[in-house]
Amino acid sequence: MPTNEQRRQAAKRKLERQLERRAVRAKRRRQLTVAFTAIGVVLAIGVVALVVVLTRGGGDDNTTAAPPTTEEAPAEGAPLPAARSAALPATVDCSYPASGEASKPNTPPQSTGVSTQGVAAVKMATTQGDLGLSLDRALSPCTVNSFVSLANQQYFNDTPCHRLVTSGIYVLQCGDPTGQGTGGPGYGFGNEFPTDQYAADDAAAQAAAIYPRGTIAMANSGQPNSNGSQFFLLYKDSPLPPQYTVFGTVDEPGLAVLEKIAAGGDDGSISAGGGAPATPVTITSMTVQA
Repeated sequence: MPTNEQRRQAAKRKLERQLERRAVRAKRRRQLTVAFTAIGVVLAIGVVALVVVLTRGGGDDNTTAAPPTTEEAPAEGAPLPAARSAALPATVDCSYPASGEASKPNTPPQSTGVSTQGVAAVKMATTQGDLGLSLDRALSPCTVNSFVSLANQQYFNDTPCHRLVTSGIYVLQCGDPTGQGTGGPGYGFGNEFPTDQYAADDAAAQAAAIYPRGTIAMANSGQPNSNGSQFFLLYKDSPLPPQYTVFGTVDEPGLAVLEKIAAGGDDGSISAGGGAPATPVTITSMTVQA
Protein backbone atom coordinates (compact mmCIF):
# COMPACT_ATOMS: atom_id res chain seq x y z
CA MET A 1 0.00 0.00 0.00
CA PRO A 2 1.50 3.39 -0.98
CA THR A 3 2.37 5.83 1.79
CA ASN A 4 0.76 9.26 2.13
CA GLU A 5 3.94 10.85 0.78
CA GLN A 6 3.90 8.55 -2.25
CA ARG A 7 0.25 9.40 -2.90
CA ARG A 8 1.05 13.09 -2.64
CA GLN A 9 3.97 12.80 -5.04
CA ALA A 10 1.83 10.80 -7.47
CA ALA A 11 -0.86 13.49 -7.31
CA LYS A 12 1.74 16.20 -7.97
CA ARG A 13 3.12 14.28 -10.96
CA LYS A 14 -0.39 13.86 -12.32
CA LEU A 15 -1.03 17.59 -11.93
CA GLU A 16 2.26 18.43 -13.68
CA ARG A 17 1.27 16.20 -16.62
CA GLN A 18 -2.12 17.89 -16.79
CA LEU A 19 -0.49 21.32 -16.80
CA GLU A 20 1.88 20.24 -19.58
CA ARG A 21 -1.05 18.99 -21.67
CA ARG A 22 -2.88 22.25 -21.09
CA ALA A 23 0.19 24.21 -22.25
CA VAL A 24 0.39 22.17 -25.47
CA ARG A 25 -3.31 22.72 -26.16
CA ALA A 26 -2.95 26.43 -25.47
CA LYS A 27 -0.04 26.69 -27.92
CA ARG A 28 -2.05 24.99 -30.65
CA ARG A 29 -4.97 27.31 -30.08
CA ARG A 30 -2.71 30.35 -30.37
CA GLN A 31 -1.40 29.08 -33.70
CA LEU A 32 -4.92 28.79 -35.13
CA THR A 33 -6.05 32.40 -34.78
CA VAL A 34 -5.58 35.56 -32.78
CA ALA A 35 -9.24 35.34 -31.82
CA PHE A 36 -8.66 32.10 -29.92
CA THR A 37 -5.88 33.81 -27.99
CA ALA A 38 -8.26 36.55 -26.92
CA ILE A 39 -10.84 33.98 -25.82
CA GLY A 40 -8.20 32.18 -23.78
CA VAL A 41 -7.39 35.37 -21.89
CA VAL A 42 -11.05 35.91 -21.09
CA LEU A 43 -11.42 32.36 -19.85
CA ALA A 44 -8.36 32.67 -17.62
CA ILE A 45 -9.81 35.79 -16.03
CA GLY A 46 -13.07 33.94 -15.51
CA VAL A 47 -11.36 31.09 -13.64
CA VAL A 48 -9.67 33.55 -11.27
CA ALA A 49 -13.03 35.24 -10.65
CA LEU A 50 -14.69 31.93 -9.87
CA VAL A 51 -12.11 31.19 -7.17
CA VAL A 52 -12.78 34.61 -5.63
CA VAL A 53 -16.49 33.72 -5.38
CA LEU A 54 -15.81 31.71 -2.24
CA THR A 55 -14.35 34.64 -0.34
CA ARG A 56 -16.30 36.87 2.01
CA GLY A 57 -15.93 40.54 2.81
CA GLY A 58 -15.92 41.83 -0.79
CA GLY A 59 -18.06 44.68 -1.99
CA ASP A 60 -17.99 44.64 -5.80
CA ASP A 61 -20.77 42.31 -6.86
CA ASN A 62 -22.08 43.92 -10.05
CA THR A 63 -20.55 42.18 -13.07
CA THR A 64 -22.56 39.52 -14.87
CA ALA A 65 -21.04 36.05 -14.64
CA ALA A 66 -20.58 33.75 -17.65
CA PRO A 67 -23.60 31.51 -18.27
CA PRO A 68 -23.31 27.76 -17.72
CA THR A 69 -22.61 25.55 -20.71
CA THR A 70 -24.86 22.66 -21.64
CA GLU A 71 -21.96 20.20 -21.68
CA GLU A 72 -19.42 20.53 -18.87
CA ALA A 73 -15.90 19.09 -19.21
CA PRO A 74 -14.74 16.92 -16.30
CA ALA A 75 -13.07 18.94 -13.57
CA GLU A 76 -9.26 18.73 -13.64
CA GLY A 77 -7.01 18.88 -10.60
CA ALA A 78 -5.20 16.84 -7.99
CA PRO A 79 -7.40 14.65 -5.80
CA LEU A 80 -8.27 16.17 -2.45
CA PRO A 81 -7.03 14.02 0.45
CA ALA A 82 -9.84 11.83 1.76
CA ALA A 83 -8.64 11.95 5.36
CA ARG A 84 -5.93 13.39 7.56
CA SER A 85 -2.46 11.93 7.19
CA ALA A 86 -2.37 11.47 10.99
CA ALA A 87 -5.20 11.50 13.50
CA LEU A 88 -5.57 14.44 15.85
CA PRO A 89 -5.49 13.98 19.65
CA ALA A 90 -8.85 13.34 21.34
CA THR A 91 -9.27 17.05 22.10
CA VAL A 92 -7.70 20.24 20.77
CA ASP A 93 -7.70 23.91 21.71
CA CYS A 94 -9.11 26.43 19.21
CA SER A 95 -8.79 30.19 18.79
CA TYR A 96 -11.68 32.50 17.89
CA PRO A 97 -10.31 36.06 18.05
CA ALA A 98 -12.60 39.02 17.49
CA SER A 99 -12.68 40.19 13.87
CA GLY A 100 -15.23 43.01 13.78
CA GLU A 101 -18.90 43.60 14.40
CA ALA A 102 -21.18 40.57 14.39
CA SER A 103 -23.94 40.58 11.78
CA LYS A 104 -26.24 38.83 14.25
CA PRO A 105 -25.88 38.53 18.04
CA ASN A 106 -23.98 35.45 19.20
CA THR A 107 -21.46 34.26 21.76
CA PRO A 108 -18.16 32.79 20.50
CA PRO A 109 -17.79 29.06 21.15
CA GLN A 110 -15.68 27.47 23.87
CA SER A 111 -12.07 27.25 22.79
CA THR A 112 -10.50 24.59 25.04
CA GLY A 113 -10.96 20.84 25.16
CA VAL A 114 -12.74 20.71 21.78
CA SER A 115 -13.54 17.15 20.75
CA THR A 116 -12.12 15.61 17.59
CA GLN A 117 -14.34 12.55 17.88
CA GLY A 118 -17.50 11.63 16.02
CA VAL A 119 -19.88 13.32 13.62
CA ALA A 120 -22.41 16.06 14.36
CA ALA A 121 -25.70 15.48 12.52
CA VAL A 122 -27.44 18.72 11.55
CA LYS A 123 -30.77 19.31 9.82
CA MET A 124 -30.66 22.38 7.58
CA ALA A 125 -34.27 23.27 6.83
CA THR A 126 -34.77 25.69 3.92
CA THR A 127 -37.62 27.15 1.93
CA GLN A 128 -36.67 24.75 -0.90
CA GLY A 129 -36.38 21.59 1.19
CA ASP A 130 -34.33 19.98 3.94
CA LEU A 131 -30.63 19.10 3.78
CA GLY A 132 -28.98 16.60 6.11
CA LEU A 133 -25.46 17.67 7.07
CA SER A 134 -22.83 15.39 8.61
CA LEU A 135 -20.07 17.45 10.24
CA ASP A 136 -16.79 15.57 10.77
CA ARG A 137 -14.91 16.58 13.92
CA ALA A 138 -11.94 14.40 12.97
CA LEU A 139 -11.31 16.56 9.90
CA SER A 140 -11.89 20.09 11.22
CA PRO A 141 -12.84 20.13 14.91
CA CYS A 142 -12.57 23.90 15.46
CA THR A 143 -14.77 24.54 12.41
CA VAL A 144 -17.41 22.03 13.51
CA ASN A 145 -17.27 23.48 17.03
CA SER A 146 -18.01 26.97 15.70
CA PHE A 147 -20.75 25.82 13.30
CA VAL A 148 -22.56 23.79 15.96
CA SER A 149 -22.31 26.69 18.42
CA LEU A 150 -23.84 29.13 15.92
CA ALA A 151 -26.55 26.62 14.96
CA ASN A 152 -27.49 26.11 18.62
CA GLN A 153 -27.76 29.89 19.02
CA GLN A 154 -30.12 30.05 15.98
CA TYR A 155 -27.62 32.27 14.20
CA PHE A 156 -28.41 30.71 10.80
CA ASN A 157 -32.20 30.79 11.23
CA ASP A 158 -34.05 33.00 8.73
CA THR A 159 -30.90 33.84 6.73
CA PRO A 160 -30.62 33.67 2.92
CA CYS A 161 -28.26 31.64 0.79
CA HIS A 162 -26.94 34.61 -1.11
CA ARG A 163 -24.76 33.17 -3.88
CA LEU A 164 -25.08 30.42 -6.48
CA VAL A 165 -22.40 29.50 -9.04
CA THR A 166 -23.35 27.22 -11.94
CA SER A 167 -20.28 27.35 -14.21
CA GLY A 168 -16.66 26.33 -13.54
CA ILE A 169 -17.39 25.60 -9.90
CA TYR A 170 -20.75 24.47 -8.56
CA VAL A 171 -21.66 25.88 -5.18
CA LEU A 172 -24.42 27.40 -3.09
CA GLN A 173 -23.05 29.83 -0.50
CA CYS A 174 -24.89 30.59 2.75
CA GLY A 175 -24.27 31.71 6.33
CA ASP A 176 -24.34 35.52 6.02
CA PRO A 177 -27.25 37.06 7.95
CA THR A 178 -26.94 40.25 5.87
CA GLY A 179 -27.38 38.38 2.58
CA GLN A 180 -24.69 40.62 1.04
CA GLY A 181 -21.65 38.34 1.27
CA THR A 182 -19.94 40.63 3.77
CA GLY A 183 -21.34 39.46 7.11
CA GLY A 184 -19.94 37.25 9.83
CA PRO A 185 -20.17 36.31 13.51
CA GLY A 186 -17.71 38.92 14.79
CA TYR A 187 -14.87 36.42 15.24
CA GLY A 188 -12.56 34.48 12.95
CA PHE A 189 -10.59 31.25 12.99
CA GLY A 190 -7.92 29.51 10.97
CA ASN A 191 -8.10 26.96 8.17
CA GLU A 192 -8.07 23.28 9.05
CA PHE A 193 -8.37 20.28 6.69
CA PRO A 194 -7.11 20.09 3.94
CA THR A 195 -5.00 23.27 4.18
CA ASP A 196 -3.03 21.97 7.16
CA GLN A 197 -2.06 18.83 5.22
CA TYR A 198 0.25 20.83 2.91
CA ALA A 199 3.54 22.56 3.57
CA ALA A 200 3.39 26.30 2.88
CA ASP A 201 5.88 25.97 0.01
CA ASP A 202 4.25 22.85 -1.45
CA ALA A 203 3.15 23.48 -5.05
CA ALA A 204 0.07 21.35 -4.41
CA ALA A 205 -1.05 23.86 -1.76
CA GLN A 206 -1.71 26.43 -4.50
CA ALA A 207 -2.78 24.15 -7.36
CA ALA A 208 -6.36 23.14 -8.05
CA ALA A 209 -7.74 20.23 -6.07
CA ILE A 210 -11.05 18.52 -6.73
CA TYR A 211 -13.56 19.24 -3.97
CA PRO A 212 -16.06 16.40 -4.35
CA ARG A 213 -19.80 16.68 -4.86
CA GLY A 214 -21.54 16.83 -1.48
CA THR A 215 -18.69 18.63 0.31
CA ILE A 216 -19.38 21.35 2.88
CA ALA A 217 -16.57 23.90 3.20
CA MET A 218 -15.93 27.32 4.71
CA ALA A 219 -15.71 30.54 2.74
CA ASN A 220 -12.95 32.93 3.77
CA SER A 221 -11.46 36.29 2.85
CA GLY A 222 -8.28 34.76 1.43
CA GLN A 223 -6.34 35.86 4.51
CA PRO A 224 -5.20 33.68 7.45
CA ASN A 225 -7.68 33.12 10.27
CA SER A 226 -10.55 34.65 8.29
CA ASN A 227 -13.17 31.90 8.46
CA GLY A 228 -16.40 33.06 10.06
CA SER A 229 -19.96 31.90 9.48
CA GLN A 230 -20.18 31.73 5.68
CA PHE A 231 -20.01 28.28 4.14
CA PHE A 232 -20.67 26.66 0.77
CA LEU A 233 -22.19 23.39 -0.42
CA LEU A 234 -20.98 21.67 -3.58
CA TYR A 235 -23.53 19.96 -5.83
CA LYS A 236 -20.87 18.88 -8.40
CA ASP A 237 -17.14 18.14 -8.25
CA SER A 238 -15.31 21.49 -8.41
CA PRO A 239 -11.63 22.47 -8.86
CA LEU A 240 -10.41 24.87 -6.14
CA PRO A 241 -7.13 25.61 -4.36
CA PRO A 242 -7.06 23.58 -1.11
CA GLN A 243 -7.48 26.75 0.94
CA TYR A 244 -11.12 26.18 1.91
CA THR A 245 -11.71 24.19 5.08
CA VAL A 246 -13.72 20.99 4.53
CA PHE A 247 -15.84 20.04 7.52
CA GLY A 248 -18.67 17.80 6.36
CA THR A 249 -20.93 16.36 3.70
CA VAL A 250 -24.51 16.76 2.43
CA ASP A 251 -26.84 13.75 2.20
CA GLU A 252 -28.43 12.64 -1.09
CA PRO A 253 -31.86 14.22 -0.42
CA GLY A 254 -30.03 17.45 0.35
CA LEU A 255 -28.07 17.22 -2.90
CA ALA A 256 -31.37 16.85 -4.76
CA VAL A 257 -32.47 20.13 -3.16
CA LEU A 258 -29.21 21.81 -4.23
CA GLU A 259 -29.60 20.52 -7.79
CA LYS A 260 -33.16 21.89 -7.93
CA ILE A 261 -31.90 25.31 -6.82
CA ALA A 262 -28.99 25.19 -9.29
CA ALA A 263 -31.34 24.29 -12.16
CA GLY A 264 -33.06 27.64 -11.66
CA GLY A 265 -29.79 29.51 -12.32
CA ASP A 266 -28.68 32.82 -10.82
CA ASP A 267 -29.17 36.49 -11.59
CA GLY A 268 -25.53 37.08 -12.60
CA SER A 269 -25.21 39.97 -10.15
CA ILE A 270 -21.88 39.09 -8.54
CA SER A 271 -18.64 40.12 -10.25
CA ALA A 272 -16.71 37.28 -8.63
CA GLY A 273 -18.98 34.74 -10.34
CA GLY A 274 -22.61 33.70 -10.22
CA GLY A 275 -25.21 35.70 -8.34
CA ALA A 276 -28.26 35.44 -6.14
CA PRO A 277 -30.19 32.21 -6.82
CA ALA A 278 -33.08 32.80 -9.23
CA THR A 279 -34.91 30.29 -7.05
CA PRO A 280 -34.65 32.11 -3.69
CA VAL A 281 -33.59 29.95 -0.76
CA THR A 282 -33.64 30.87 2.94
CA ILE A 283 -32.42 28.76 5.86
CA THR A 284 -35.47 28.57 8.12
CA SER A 285 -33.70 26.60 10.85
CA MET A 286 -30.45 24.78 11.57
CA THR A 287 -30.99 22.01 14.13
CA VAL A 288 -28.18 19.97 15.71
CA GLN A 289 -29.63 16.47 16.07
CA ALA A 290 -26.62 14.58 17.44
